[in-house]
Amino acid sequence: MRAVVLAVLLAVLPMLAQAVEPDEILADPALEARARVISKQLRCVVCQSQDIDSSNAGVARDLRLLVRERLTAGDSNAEVVDYIHARYGDFVLLKPPFTRRTVVLWLAPLVLIFAAVLTGGLSLSRARRRRTDAALDPEDEARIAAAMDRYKQGGSE
Repeated sequence: MRAVVLAVLLAVLPMLAQAVEPDEILADPALEARARVISKQLRCVVCQSQDIDSSNAGVARDLRLLVRERLTAGDSNAEVVDYIHARYGDFVLLKPPFTRRTVVLWLAPLVLIFAAVLTGGLSLSRARRRRTDAALDPEDEARIAAAMDRYKQGGSE
């Protein structure tokens, strides 16, 4: 029982951990909530698969502080995201816009899925064709049937 509890704790505790340090948190709860929403939209440029809200990287901390600084200065959520997007490019956005520069990023998964389905379909088709090509013609089937009959009767070929 203790092992199960320990395993659950080890699985859940990392999810509860937040990278936002106490000295980063804004005094105004409304601004802090907005900062958290924005931080979950921005990618850590070091971690790459993590938002800055949950990243412990130094760059992520700097970006979190920048978000809070811009919010305190009176920027809207969109203005903060636009400001950081202008400085770091499409890469910093967890959901980059669909543009000519990002078309490969958006379409690559679809192309890979299509290629996988096509490859699988061709493989199955070839396997079926090999099975049908390996079928015996009627003359061979008759010879085998005759040989089996002789074998059952105790004779030899």
